[in-house]
Amino acid sequence: MQNLCTLDETSALIRSGKPLLLAADEALLKTLPRGNWIGGTIPYFMTAEGGIQTDEKIFVTDLPDSVRTVIRTYDTADLSGIAGDHPGHGFTLLLLPAFSDIHSSFAEQVTNYPGIFDRPLVGWVSGVALEDIGKVSPKVFNGLTGIGTSTEGVALHVVLPESDQATVEIVNLFVPGDGPEIRFDDMGFSAGVVSIGGKRQNLAAYLTDAGIDTKLPLVADYHGAMVNVSVRSVDPAAGQVDFYAPVFPDASYRLARPVADYAGSFASAFTPEGAPLSFSCNCILNYAYAGLEGRQTGRLLGPMSFGEIAYMLLNQTAVYLTIDHAVEDCYPVDPHLRSPILM
Repeated sequence: MQNLCTLDETSALIRSGKPLLLAADEALLKTLPRGNWIGGTIPYFMTAEGGIQTDEKIFVTDLPDSVRTVIRTYDTADLSGIAGDHPGHGFTLLLLPAFSDIHSSFAEQVTNYPGIFDRPLVGWVSGVALEDIGKVSPKVFNGLTGIGTSTEGVALHVVLPESDQATVEIVNLFVPGDGPEIRFDDMGFSAGVVSIGGKRQNLAAYLTDAGIDTKLPLVADYHGAMVNVSVRSVDPAAGQVDFYAPVFPDASYRLARPVADYAGSFASAFTPEGAPLSFSCNCILNYAYAGLEGRQTGRLLGPMSFGEIAYMLLNQTAVYLTIDHAVEDCYPVDPHLRSPILM
């Protein structure tokens, strides 16, 4: 199930012992019973009926009864060991609070984490209503303790039957445009003077003077995958551009080519008869820039996040995970396998 539920409906699912991934306003997450769930704050969602902003319901993603789970809260110092904490075969769901040190640290250092590509790592970055940015801190919740935090991350390590296989996919509508190559001197979430077409220029001045549409991200080829870096703000007076993800000095970036049918392109990325999506999320920038409120994106449902995770931090993409049941389970589920483990 991937759907908006009431507080009572969600509480009943938690009490049943189901492993859940939740997204909602902080006030709702704080009132939920303890149980086998993790959650993050966000008020924007894509449902089967279309995009919606609400602080009155909870978006629920439930996982198969055949899985067992390990829930753990991470600080910046121990997040690098996240891959080694997984107890076996399966995948990991990770939630991080936006604009936090752990968010930045993960974005910049995740490719150096030991074993990070050993199994699928997916998730999203929690956020708040756009008008509350800078006023309210995004949070993530460990359902076993009921504690919400704006400085730590929380993970749900999911162990699958050996016959099942999880696969993570990225939907990126953007490709590099025909503009000049942009290269950065340093890794980080902001930049001043950079190399543009081989010439040293201030990036904020260039974007302003050229009338660049900063709803278009920078795009780079990261080892065969097109990865976006979205522009957060441009300050010509300060000569600084801020981003929603870090740029790297060893990558070549170009501004993206415009997308003709922004909303429709997401829906067309999925065939009606395709495999069910066990998890999916989309970017809040896609929600805002494509005008997705009230519009549908096919089978792509879930929270509209402040960043998507598919092994690394992404922007202006959609991420989804499918579980291939290669061999039908023909044995009863041991109820003890559904008991979460607190680490």
